[in-house]
Amino acid sequence: MDQINSDRPDGTVAVTGGASPLIDPLGRKITYIRVSVTDRCDFRCFYCMGEDMEFLKRNELLSLEELDRLCSAFIRNGVVKIRLTGGEPLVRRGLMWLVRQLSRHLGSGALQELTLTTNGSQLSRFADELAECGVKRINISMDTLDPEQFREVTRGGDLAKVLEGVRAAQEAGLKIKINTVALRGVNHDEIEPMMLWAHEQGMEMTLIETMPLGQIGGSRADNYLPLSEVREQLAQKYTLLGSDHCSGGPARFVTIAETGGRLGMITPLSHTFCESCNRVRLTSTGTLFMCLGQEDSADLRQVLRSGIDDAGLDAALHEAIARKPKGHDFIIDRSKDEPALNRHMSVTGG
Repeated sequence: MDQINSDRPDGTVAVTGGASPLIDPLGRKITYIRVSVTDRCDFRCFYCMGEDMEFLKRNELLSLEELDRLCSAFIRNGVVKIRLTGGEPLVRRGLMWLVRQLSRHLGSGALQELTLTTNGSQLSRFADELAECGVKRINISMDTLDPEQFREVTRGGDLAKVLEGVRAAQEAGLKIKINTVALRGVNHDEIEPMMLWAHEQGMEMTLIETMPLGQIGGSRADNYLPLSEVREQLAQKYTLLGSDHCSGGPARFVTIAETGGRLGMITPLSHTFCESCNRVRLTSTGTLFMCLGQEDSADLRQVLRSGIDDAGLDAALHEAIARKPKGHDFIIDRSKDEPALNRHMSVTGG
């Protein structure tokens, strides 16, 4: 197994053993991949997907063995962080087999972090096993602490099950970051109490602007809440201290002096984060998107199933990264009320 050395004085990543780092045309090193293992979810959050979704057929998905091989190839070429996503990753049958397989790279030192984003509904079943596999922290998507509001936002989700999952994850020793999509007219007034709750529980929280991906059967424009507005309101009551903390993703963090907790902000619309992008996304069908907000992609399922050897697979990864664009073009267009892309976030991977 190729070894990763991330302890250089300049913070860059060196790969030894024959592979070479994945570097895009702008010189950005790709060290982080988000891997969607399914487009299915047991929630139907109104800002994410339509109420009546058509999901992929099982034979369209990469097998768990294929996912393992692709992830291992990325690791061989310098990726040091993998996040498993969906849809809801924990509804994928046999997922823990994949987690255990990937954990071997944690043991070798080639992979620095294996984590996942979940809605928490299945966490009470899997938290202990995730911790046993070397997962240290997870993200839980949660937009409200009001049970009825939660049921409306998720179109039927049970907040009690998610809170049970939070407790199970904490008892298993997993660090938790709560991800909350800021929605005007929905949870605008809940952001402060949710932040206080998260910090009281020893959890971080990250706020996210709604992303204009996929048709949802309604308008996103009325619910779009710029996080600059949220930050201004919080600053009237709390002391927001600058933080150089980096989670490996696009969030920019502040520390709330009064709570001692961290608050992250992801702003794809009001302030892009493309200049430092170190990420790519792999869908459950093996499509590699070099940018969340662009359609250019690489069909790695076809590459895998062609019988290609590891050297050929490595070359395919490098060819794809060589097409990574400068950034996305997300906008909320009130005049057209259309998504920036027709591809849903649940298909791409959250």
